[in-house]
Amino acid sequence: MANREDIAAMRRQYGEIGLIEGSLPADPLELFDTWLKEASSNEVVVEANAMVLSTVDDSQPSSRTVLLKDLTKDGFTFFSNYNSRKAGEIAKNNKVSLVFPWYPMERQVIVIGSATKVSQESSEKYFATRPRGSQIGAWASEQSTELSSRGELEEKFAFFEAKWPQGEQIPKPDFWGGYVVNPISIEFWQGRYSRLHDRIRYVKEGESKWQIKRLNP
Repeated sequence: MANREDIAAMRRQYGEIGLIEGSLPADPLELFDTWLKEASSNEVVVEANAMVLSTVDDSQPSSRTVLLKDLTKDGFTFFSNYNSRKAGEIAKNNKVSLVFPWYPMERQVIVIGSATKVSQESSEKYFATRPRGSQIGAWASEQSTELSSRGELEEKFAFFEAKWPQGEQIPKPDFWGGYVVNPISIEFWQGRYSRLHDRIRYVKEGESKWQIKRLNP
């Protein structure tokens, strides 16, 4: 275990690039799209579309990393097993948050909103684009349930791999599909010197209007 003093001494100096209200777009999705493209072209950032999804059951929050697979005017889309823990919690309470941790760029984006299932057609369309191994994996994995061993999972994968030989179309499981997170708040964090970081939060007002607020770091 790391020494407590060593952990306390961990720090870095942040840069001078900041967020100025006068130069910000009225729509936060426009700014997010710009940041996502910059993150994806940064060689140090691993999986720029990775985001931490947080859900909550009756009393306990839980978080995990999922991948952003679409960005539209409706929000942020990801795909999952509808029998998973996250899906069960969304079914009870669809209020969620997303975090995009682009640490090498001294940036972070926090999204707060509600998650709803996308159409069956949209899920099927995306599933058809997935690599064959990922398609088979969706069938093999009873996501979030307990396994007796790694071998059990690999046996199930082999079963479905044999069921649909190479070249055959693999159908989308009924228990698999997408969610779109419709945001009501999007906060952009940019690291600045002396810990005077920039925090700009867009808060939704009505259907399409956003209010821009600057927060203390």
